Amino acid sequence: MSTTSFPLLQTINDPADLRRLSRADLKVLATELREFVLQSVSQTGGHLSSNLGTVELTVALHHVFNTPEDRLVWDVGHQTYPHKILTGRRDRMHTLRQMGGISGFPQRAESIYDTFGTAHSSTSISAALGMALAAKRKGDNRHAVAIIGDGAMSAGMAFEALNNAGVADCNLLVVLNDNDMSISPPVGALNRYLAQLMSGQFYAAAKNVGKTVLRPVPPLLEFAKRFEQQAKGMVVPATLFEKFGFNYIGPIDGHDLDSLIPTLENIKSLKGPQFLHVVTKKGQGYKLAEADPVAYHGPGKFDPSVGLTKPATPPKQTFTQVFGQWLCDMAAQDPRLVGITPAMREGSGMVEFEKRFPDRYYDVGIAEQHAVTFAAGMACEGVKPVVAIYSTFLQRGYDQLIHDVALQNLPVVFALDRAGLVGADGATHAGAYDIPFVRCIPNMSMACPADERECRQLLSSAFEQDHPVAVRYPRGSGAGVAPLAALDGLPFGKGEIRRERKGDADGKAPRIAILAFGTLLYPALEVGEAIDATVVNMRWAKPIDEALLREVAERHDALVTVEEGAIMGGAGSAVTEALNAMGIVRPLLQLGLGDVFIEHGDPAKLLALQGLDAAGIRASIAARFLPGSTV
Repeated sequence: MSTTSFPLLQTINDPADLRRLSRADLKVLATELREFVLQSVSQTGGHLSSNLGTVELTVALHHVFNTPEDRLVWDVGHQTYPHKILTGRRDRMHTLRQMGGISGFPQRAESIYDTFGTAHSSTSISAALGMALAAKRKGDNRHAVAIIGDGAMSAGMAFEALNNAGVADCNLLVVLNDNDMSISPPVGALNRYLAQLMSGQFYAAAKNVGKTVLRPVPPLLEFAKRFEQQAKGMVVPATLFEKFGFNYIGPIDGHDLDSLIPTLENIKSLKGPQFLHVVTKKGQGYKLAEADPVAYHGPGKFDPSVGLTKPATPPKQTFTQVFGQWLCDMAAQDPRLVGITPAMREGSGMVEFEKRFPDRYYDVGIAEQHAVTFAAGMACEGVKPVVAIYSTFLQRGYDQLIHDVALQNLPVVFALDRAGLVGADGATHAGAYDIPFVRCIPNMSMACPADERECRQLLSSAFEQDHPVAVRYPRGSGAGVAPLAALDGLPFGKGEIRRERKGDADGKAPRIAILAFGTLLYPALEVGEAIDATVVNMRWAKPIDEALLREVAERHDALVTVEEGAIMGGAGSAVTEALNAMGIVRPLLQLGLGDVFIEHGDPAKLLALQGLDAAGIRASIAARFLPGSTV
């Protein structure tokens, strides 16, 4: 990207450069920075609305605090593009979320300014508190700042950290970035509580924030005094956060550097836990994103002068859309069905379900643990809950999955979106571990549909069961097999042979069977044609179809398992365990995701690097079972 349009920004190579700027120049810098973010994201895709909303806050934090000596800990991290640009990564923004490029989230290995890696919500206060107390133990005089959004503040982990921090004797600042907008519209009593403050004009919710902090801003101080006199008794956030032991300050305008900078400078001189409430607007400065921050939360490439447009040809139906349609259809058929999501209405494909069945739709906020136990409670009363959750987010509710659902053998369906590699979001969002962590739990079952049609069918199969079942499916579209209109399920725990080995003339080549779990069935079929192997669509990682496995194993010399999930403890391991239990010994090659965290990049390229495309599967089989062959 050309920097000729950003004369001031191109002089900022680290925060020390912007700390030398005047207030007037900082305002110019913020304008250039916002435009740079817009132009950059429009060329690479990525998170936009949240980053446009944090421009001034980022500038103010780096101007006031001595970063990286003072620690900035960003929550979730999808609002850190301005931070990345100001901390030496401006010229690498064109590589954002691309293989070998910079991450869309903070990463400690990427920069000393990324003090804590994150991409899941509500971790910032805990991490910053740990840093603050560690600094105190070491005798270091540094500040730790957690920047958390109002959506993330609704999660239990944030309140656990607040409860701990309020009694800790350390220099910790929590900045609540209140934009009344998480990925899905925020829900819950806390958000309603904070939203009351913003129901009128911004400053209508101001409180007396303390003479020391606001003295350098006389108009704001005078306003706060007058407001306090006229609105005594009104409940404000101080009631909540000061009960936790914090000194509450705010709310202040998060886009006004003339308020932000002096307030932060005064807070910096205060001792003990501080809480600053700033109000920002997602999409600030770009009218289209301001009007529809959800649509511009994570757009692909687009023309900023035009905005988002519909593709000329309709894209293939995604697995998420298949789930959303199935959910509506099954709800229309079975009044027991309810849909539950932890703040991922759009991402999990539940927008239409909420419109059609609002009294059966439950968004519990960013609270995965609560979502799982909430579903368990409903299941106890004869309701049939379907929990729509990303594979990577179910990890956060693992204790509840075991103790509250599986131990009581409750019929909860878990629709696990984003199973396998997710591409640009990287390791934090990859659904690599669901097969190992689900299949080891008693009473749990796990279905792995190979395509869109099977996804709908296996969701129905899961819903029919009287015990907990997870159905895992990837992000985006699959082979393009159109789902059937019916809601009939497939046989529980049963796979199928999709291609039978034809045999060879001399009978010398080993008889190979490829056992595929999930969408890798289709590259496996391609390999099966190339090397004349039997290909089995296993469909279920738990229970394993032992009858089919025995029949296939007895007719073949070697077996290959293929899955887009962790090899260790995965579906291939389930096959090994089943064969051992049956006393069958066969050479077995397990292909899947290795024992590494796989970073961001194009999903197809990432699969190829893991040897999980057709060429990679074929090469691995040849190396193990067909040495010297030309296949």
